[in-house]
Amino acid sequence: MNLNTSSNLETRSLLDELCNFDKKGLFDLGHPLLNRVVESFVKAAGVGAVQAVSREAYFTAVEGTGADKSGALPPDLSSAKKNHLPGLRGESSNKSLEAMVKNTGKEALQWGVAAGIYSGLTYGLKEARGAHDWKNSAVAGAITGATLALTLDDSTHEQIVQCAITGAAISTAANLLTGIF
Repeated sequence: MNLNTSSNLETRSLLDELCNFDKKGLFDLGHPLLNRVVESFVKAAGVGAVQAVSREAYFTAVEGTGADKSGALPPDLSSAKKNHLPGLRGESSNKSLEAMVKNTGKEALQWGVAAGIYSGLTYGLKEARGAHDWKNSAVAGAITGATLALTLDDSTHEQIVQCAITGAAISTAANLLTGIF
């Protein structure tokens, strides 16, 4: 009976930990800004890595079943092929795997940097201005968008401006729609 009670306490403690997971966060680095930036980075980098690997798995499966002798995909899939990770046609499977890991890491880093920058900026602006509103979101989105544009291989001034405007628009819209839904 004592063993059973101990087991129930452990179960409740684990259940309590899981229920309160979002409230505590993953990291405690001593400052809320650092905690927020690192946690956002890790979560988004994980999403980016999963997205990159799943995209590559999808295209590998499509190529195995839908390609004709010339290697062309059916017309309905050829436009989606443009997002395929580059450099995965190695001479051996080791080179292909190496290219996939490298590209997955790059994409995970981009997602993580975007989330970390955005989260850190919104937190910092909230603390500095004393309010969390659409203005903070617009500034954080614009800076994050411009930073992401700089991670592109051949970024131009126009791309940086477009990404800044897009980032500001998306984050502002998300902030304004938060109260509605």
